[in-house]
Amino acid sequence: MLLERLYDEDLAQASYFIGCQAKGEALVVDARRDISDYLALAAKHGMRITAVAETHIHADYLSGTRELAAATGATSYVSGEGGKDWQYGFEAERLMDGDAIVLGNLRITARHTPGHTPEHLAYAVTDGAFSKAPGYLLSGDFIFAGDLGRPDLLDEAAGGVDTRFQGARDLYASLKKTLAELPDYIQIHPGHGSGSACGKALGAAPSTTLGYEREFAWWSTYLANDDQEGFIAELLNGQPDAHAYFGRMKRQNRLGPAVLGELEALEEVPAARIVEQMRSGASAFVDTRGHTQIAEGTVAGALSIPGTAKTASFGAWAYDPEKDERDLIVLADSVEHAAQIRAHLMRVGIDAVKGFTTNLEGLNLVKPKSITPAQLEGFDYAMLLDVRNKTEFAAGHIPGATQLSGGRVLWNQDQLPTSGAIVTYCQSGMRNAVAASALRDAGFEIIELQSSYLGWSAFAN
Repeated sequence: MLLERLYDEDLAQASYFIGCQAKGEALVVDARRDISDYLALAAKHGMRITAVAETHIHADYLSGTRELAAATGATSYVSGEGGKDWQYGFEAERLMDGDAIVLGNLRITARHTPGHTPEHLAYAVTDGAFSKAPGYLLSGDFIFAGDLGRPDLLDEAAGGVDTRFQGARDLYASLKKTLAELPDYIQIHPGHGSGSACGKALGAAPSTTLGYEREFAWWSTYLANDDQEGFIAELLNGQPDAHAYFGRMKRQNRLGPAVLGELEALEEVPAARIVEQMRSGASAFVDTRGHTQIAEGTVAGALSIPGTAKTASFGAWAYDPEKDERDLIVLADSVEHAAQIRAHLMRVGIDAVKGFTTNLEGLNLVKPKSITPAQLEGFDYAMLLDVRNKTEFAAGHIPGATQLSGGRVLWNQDQLPTSGAIVTYCQSGMRNAVAASALRDAGFEIIELQSSYLGWSAFAN
């Protein structure tokens, strides 16, 4: 058996390549939309990808299941559980609890594990050449290293009303069932790692075991004491803000993301055409440099999307493809770098990257408006906006500030003043640069607080 984890640091998301080396067939679970890594891995090991599967309808990235199936001819497998309201809208084989995908000596058995979502599946993997019992569990957003998948995203991102409580009860039941039916030696391979918004305290370890989590995870005591109400209260307390784009991901993943096929080559766009296309509204410019460089001067009207470490995450804060029809021209070191940026944005359903430039020569540069912590005192602003998460805000903030996380500001403009200056800040300045650029693009008068909260704290103390 071959089992490889492909990890996206940008979105803290893991997909898995499982292959039977004897038969030369492979399955990919929770593929992302840029599929070149899976094709390369199959070629490296002399395997054919014959199956692709999903654990659930994802909220944090756009699934590559349809893309990979179209490219390879593989059979798609998705959950058929969760009731009529949680059925996928595209053609694929439906898996129910206990159904299996067989690849040579491998048996991958679907286990219905609701809680994070009603239709959620985990996959128990049995290497028949080694054992008659499963040794691995691809747990998706069920069990993480040190944490569990949050059950409140349907409320936060999919328009649900108080579904979190039933989700938490379902998650408790799924845990009890899994602990009763699977041995402690089962290796857990989760769908996310540290930094994901799909839980509140995910560990950075790439895998864990069921026995280790049973013994040491925060939830273990509640299950040992049969304390469901205590479990629910602890689970729901302190979950991070859900990014607004999660709702779009849920809708698109349920219906079926568009299949892109072979991508067009990216064009290097001369400065004069960039200026013309921005003036006409046909294109938006993406400055991919760090926030300290952008503060010294950027293209007037540019979106700040630092790349490529968090391009997908921040891109989904600053650009809404459901409302914005502009093409994107990105600042990149080379055509290869531009292709990387495009691939990251594709992971969150932003397919608008059409060109790039390698420098800012010939473009109109401006310094984004900013204010020092000393100047903030007595400054006449319409709103002081904290774009950090609500948990950070609760731990300490500038007096008089309003909290609205950076991943939600573009979708909650009705909560912002229609006139007057808005002073914005985050912890150190990077997230603030993204949110500020998006709000400027939307027509707001934005002034960034230099050095953000850390700078203000040093000044105030």
